[in-house]
Amino acid sequence: MSYQVLARKYRSATFDELVGQEAVAATLKNAILSNRVHHGYLFTGTRGVGKTSAARILAKALNCLGFDQPTVTPCRACEPCRRIAEGEDIDVVEIDAASNTGVDDIRILRGNAAFRPARCRFKVYIIDEVHMLSTNAFNALLKTLEEPPEHVKFILATTEIQKVPATIQSRCQRFDFRALPPARIGEQLDRILQSEQIRAESEVVKRIARLANGSMRDALSLLDKVLSFGGNELTAGLLDELLPPALDEWSYDLVDTLAAGDAAATLLKLDEAVGTGQTLDRIVDLLIEHLRKLMVVRVCGQDTELLDAPEHLRARFAQQAAAFDPPVYVFMVTLLEELRRALRSSGAGRSLADAAMVRLAMAPQFTDIRKLLAAAPADRPAAVADRPAPSSDRSAASAQPPTRLAGPAASTASGAGVAAASAEKKNWTPRPSSRSA
Repeated sequence: MSYQVLARKYRSATFDELVGQEAVAATLKNAILSNRVHHGYLFTGTRGVGKTSAARILAKALNCLGFDQPTVTPCRACEPCRRIAEGEDIDVVEIDAASNTGVDDIRILRGNAAFRPARCRFKVYIIDEVHMLSTNAFNALLKTLEEPPEHVKFILATTEIQKVPATIQSRCQRFDFRALPPARIGEQLDRILQSEQIRAESEVVKRIARLANGSMRDALSLLDKVLSFGGNELTAGLLDELLPPALDEWSYDLVDTLAAGDAAATLLKLDEAVGTGQTLDRIVDLLIEHLRKLMVVRVCGQDTELLDAPEHLRARFAQQAAAFDPPVYVFMVTLLEELRRALRSSGAGRSLADAAMVRLAMAPQFTDIRKLLAAAPADRPAAVADRPAPSSDRSAASAQPPTRLAGPAASTASGAGVAAASAEKKNWTPRPSSRSA
């Protein structure tokens, strides 16, 4: 028998096995128990977080023949359950919208949807990466998605919800699948390693969980790669030879170089990340999120609910957040957002990124104007006011029309003007006339 990759072998098969998506699982289970299953669902979230798995689980729950009606615990043994799990059931059709983007494909779907299922209760259409459909294809799907036959259910999945038209979203129940925190991914990896009877150091599991960037599928793919290299015993030294450092650790180090104002070290850190295969878009996204967390901690404190981080990282965020004032964080986030937009249309992305890193390294040189005013001597404004203006400034000021004031301000201003005029008159010395010469 051929080897089955871990991502397929340990794919979630029931609602209870959906890692990190407990809210989604509970909502779908309650919908089945209360007989409130919608005709259209829209699953959105980053890659590898369980969207397609949840769609298959829902299809099995609706069509399991081990029960007389839809159930939240499909038997996983009947013919529909086994075929749906393999993506081969004739009544549960999985469509890759990336390769079936045209309006003709949707017209075929609409024609087939009119026929009742061959053996299941419902005919389920799972359209993956639905945002890849063309505008005409979306328009062709609208009416069927709004009022499908009673035996048809639609489950749409996408990683880019902003590309799905609002008219499609309004006809579906939307579920947002969260990126998995490294701790949850690490727990699942520990269970899998124990089941596979493989010994691994804790540092190995932690780094793989961080490198996965919230995706369980990516984590299992990385684990497969490490197992191919290291066998049944995984050590941190072995991992250093195969995998790059986690990008979140890199972001901590980069912010430290920014706080030190070391532009050269900042450029070297960027080159290090690019050298490991990370794209500039991914690097910028990570930095924006990291600086946003630091800004929130700097403004609201490390115990704020706005910070989505475990307790052991909050102290580290608080320590690093003290490096910059809030206005500097605003400047840095705005600069990175401008860089992200520029990268989409520029052919000199690396040069723009290098320039942005140098500007970020100069951020500590910016000082809040209130601090400058507070540090200035108390008598400095008066001294500046008493300093006589240059003749060009006086002539320019005399050319301006007088400002009319009313009330107490007028009397105060006029009194001050008379006093100034008298003082100037006392200090006035007539110049010798040129005619007398």
